[in-house]
Amino acid sequence: MLKLAERLYLLRKERDLTQLQAAEGMNVAFSTYRRYEKKQREPDASTLVQMADFYGVTTDYLLGRSEERT
Repeated sequence: MLKLAERLYLLRKERDLTQLQAAEGMNVAFSTYRRYEKKQREPDASTLVQMADFYGVTTDYLLGRSEERT
């Protein structure tokens, strides 16, 4: 899930958030979120939806299946 890690990082930076702020906003543990950005862990479907909702993008965008954010 190379695209997921890249897009999570870019979306977080666009909003000027720390990893901790992003994790708290998505209601996931900081260490877990950090692993998503480092490509060390993949989210389950419900967490992926939470991420998309938090950033206001589609799950397809997060996964690299689409270049359209919404």
